Amino acid sequence: MLDFSPVHLGQLTTQQLVERENVSPHDLPKLTNEMLDAMLVLIADCDDAAVTFVPQDPEANDTFASSVEDVDLAWTLGHVIVHVTASAEESAFIAAELARGVERGAARSRYEVPWQSVTTIQRCRARLQESRRMRLASLEMWPQPPHLENTYELAPHLIHNPISRFVAGLAHDDSHLEQIKKIVAQARAARRTEVK
Repeated sequence: MLDFSPVHLGQLTTQQLVERENVSPHDLPKLTNEMLDAMLVLIADCDDAAVTFVPQDPEANDTFASSVEDVDLAWTLGHVIVHVTASAEESAFIAAELARGVERGAARSRYEVPWQSVTTIQRCRARLQESRRMRLASLEMWPQPPHLENTYELAPHLIHNPISRFVAGLAHDDSHLEQIKKIVAQARAARRTEVK
């Protein structure tokens, strides 16, 4: 897997990381599979109770929450899984547009499964596998050669081409791996306490 720590620490942009690591379109399927496999390993021993377990998360702050009550709500495992998959899928589909030479507008290309509907570990695993299928399929839409010179500015001084936009979704996935680990560990500890 790519080391995304320089991106998370603000030392590099995703575009700079892609350039430094010489990431090509041919690397994207492998990087996608590595990331989704890593998430599946993290939840491998989880049961349904772990999916809806509400962890202790003093840093919870969802500025995009649908209600005021949900802003400080700690995310369940199911919530994190639907969030990361929706974000990475959005990056993948925007990357496909860029690769095809389409100019990007301001509209989002995002759909997130309602997190409240994800209540079983089977559903989490299925969501990750579905996301894998969709992300890999989006790469099949890239023409040969892709329009790698086609860029857009996501935010001031944050410019993406097709590769860096796709990799930005993987970086976002990576930023939630530690959160997934913590939720799983807390759910496991709570389960042990209940058994005693």
